[in-house]
Amino acid sequence: MASGADTRPDEERDDRRPDRQHGHTPGSSAAAAPETLPDLPRRLVESARTIVGGARWLRDWRDLLADRLADWDLALDLPPGQPAWAGRCAVVVPVVLPAGGEARQGVLKLTIPHDEALPEPDALELWDGTGAVRLLAASRPDFALLLARLDGDSSLRDVPLDATPGPWGAVVRQLSIRPGDSATWAAIPHLAPAAEQWTDTLPARWSELGEPFPRWLMEAALEVCQSRGAVGRRSDHDVLVHSDLHYANLLPSSPGQVRDFTAIDPKPVLGDAEYALAPMLWNRLDELDAGDPAGHLRAHGTALSAAAGLDTELAHGWTVVREVRNALSYLGHGLTGDAQRSLWVASSVLGRTLDGLPPVTGLPAL
Repeated sequence: MASGADTRPDEERDDRRPDRQHGHTPGSSAAAAPETLPDLPRRLVESARTIVGGARWLRDWRDLLADRLADWDLALDLPPGQPAWAGRCAVVVPVVLPAGGEARQGVLKLTIPHDEALPEPDALELWDGTGAVRLLAASRPDFALLLARLDGDSSLRDVPLDATPGPWGAVVRQLSIRPGDSATWAAIPHLAPAAEQWTDTLPARWSELGEPFPRWLMEAALEVCQSRGAVGRRSDHDVLVHSDLHYANLLPSSPGQVRDFTAIDPKPVLGDAEYALAPMLWNRLDELDAGDPAGHLRAHGTALSAAAGLDTELAHGWTVVREVRNALSYLGHGLTGDAQRSLWVASSVLGRTLDGLPPVTGLPAL
């Protein structure tokens, strides 16, 4: 996400997933014979065709899966005929590790190669199972990860909205570790130089698109980018940030409980912990108080920030930046409804909901 050249909306990184995510009710383990390998869900096939190199990955993914199963001595734990789980950029299959392995049950994640996925194993290695899913093995050239298996039958999405700040905040505190000097840390992209770049690219894109929203909203985003950019800022409070920490990316740490959660699918950056808030505010808008959805959104952001020990004003400011970027990207792709959702969130957290937008109930849901 820290790359200024990436024009996809942040929100498109929220891989929506079916009920089973990083968990699975075990079926019969199967050998990795070609006829036993699962099919890819149609959604991933369609998404892969829009990613550079995705068509080649679609042709080769079964061979990659078979190679990883063989090299890591894994057995599939998926009933015959049942498709694997998939988001927009990756497929995940449940596996059984050999006796004596670090964890008896795991999942094998195969990602379509793209730059944003490069630092995922580095972040998981740095967190080492604290707050985030444990990394058991990685084949970096293949974009393949072997992960501990979590309970995928539920997520923080299943917790009532106003009860989510505590669990979310606890995970943010765990994940917010200070940087070191190792090569692993060097692989994590920095937020500050990207923000500095956005001070040029955001207004230029806004102008190219015909100034599609008021100048004051653009200036609010630029103020954050300018104050938190690389020039003249202090970096002594930078931490490792999971920039895609939305409800569906938080799974119960143990089955059947809704208090302790573990993060999956990180998009790591090094910077302000407050950068993590936005995905929690652009999701579940349909559950906001119908009488005052904008007020409820701000109150929810304040509660989430307090639970995580964040600066609320800065967390809301980074939300504005991210949603302004999202809106410009959506508009550039002709996705007016999605852009309106981003503009509603960005302006509402500032207490100045833009006129002319649909009511929150009329905005596309994520």
